[in-house]
Amino acid sequence: MQQSTEWDPRSRVSEQAPGVHFVEGPASNWIVVRDHAGFILIDSGYPSDLPLVLASVRHLGLDPADARALLVTHGHVDHTGSAAHFSEAYGTPVLSAPEELAHVQGKEKHQVTVGQVLRRAWRPRAFRWMVHVLQSGALAATPAAQARAWDAATLRALPGSPEPVLLPGHTPGNAAILLRSAGAVAVGDSFVSGHPLSTWTGPQMLHRMYHSDPGEAEAAVRGLDGIDASVILPGHGPALRMTLADALAALRSQTGCAGSTR
Repeated sequence: MQQSTEWDPRSRVSEQAPGVHFVEGPASNWIVVRDHAGFILIDSGYPSDLPLVLASVRHLGLDPADARALLVTHGHVDHTGSAAHFSEAYGTPVLSAPEELAHVQGKEKHQVTVGQVLRRAWRPRAFRWMVHVLQSGALAATPAAQARAWDAATLRALPGSPEPVLLPGHTPGNAAILLRSAGAVAVGDSFVSGHPLSTWTGPQMLHRMYHSDPGEAEAAVRGLDGIDASVILPGHGPALRMTLADALAALRSQTGCAGSTR
């Protein structure tokens, strides 16, 4: 698609904390975490983002085939789009929360419905987003059938020593991933800093239609209370250089925790 040909890793890949590289895709983000033991990916964009994911890894002087693992915050197609390729082409372990595994493997579906989208398609922002989704290959995405459930010991041995924080509601097994030594947290879609349907940038919940259980999703962010992080890496929108406590306070100051994205 046209956006992909214009995408340049030199302006889209940024080191937000030591060894933590945030990659802004055309509509969804992913993360490369590297240390002396190698590198991992967190999330992997839409299916059409595969060339960009590979380009971002190579931009950092790394070989995609050497990824130690690809961690999935949740099983939506805009986060798992390259997972099947990494699994099938390189044998990369694709790991998710046990509660999310069936979704990542394609055995379950917890996704916004066509009807929900069509009811809002008359709005220019929603229409443009819908077109992007269709062009991204989302409807023909290949699930990561060989994905496995992560466990604390497996994650601890990976580059960055990632720690999962289960935050159900966006999907049943949605999780954030804490990179404690870097002071960074990948929040996926637990909350975001921007989205094509939103008119502003800053900590915010996604529109309710994106959550499998909107009430649970809004309540789940309490699971981030007390976590010490000053770099927030969302699945949509720019990275946030602010404390997690301040970001959560901003969320709670918004009506119903969802601000203008409702």
